[in-house]
Amino acid sequence: QVQLVESGGGLVQAGGSLRLSCVLSGRPFENWFMGWFRQAPGKEREFVSAISGSGSNTRYAGSVKGRFTISRDNAKNTVYLQMNSLTPEDTADYYCAAKPTYGLSEFYYEYNNWGQGTQVTVSS
Repeated sequence: QVQLVESGGGLVQAGGSLRLSCVLSGRPFENWFMGWFRQAPGKEREFVSAISGSGSNTRYAGSVKGRFTISRDNAKNTVYLQMNSLTPEDTADYYCAAKPTYGLSEFYYEYNNWGQGTQVTVSS
């Protein structure tokens, strides 16, 4: 059974930075393509970023490109999301997800394992 646990959320002022972490347990980590999604109150869940099993390929939503960086440390079974230049529009619950099949994906339904989420609040 795969478990994902996120951490690193919190309250930050606009222009600030946060780094989210997500630890996967239960299966070999390098086999999973990983993604970050977010959901703001009253809005649908949206794709943020994804990374391949080796970490060599990444993808970003247009709204975060150039500000957020996804990375992974397979030795630590951990995927990270470094978020810089945060704005109030980035306020949301952030979820990491694991995808069992090959290929980067922006579609939440292709991920079958999810963390519990970590809250990010950006004040203006």
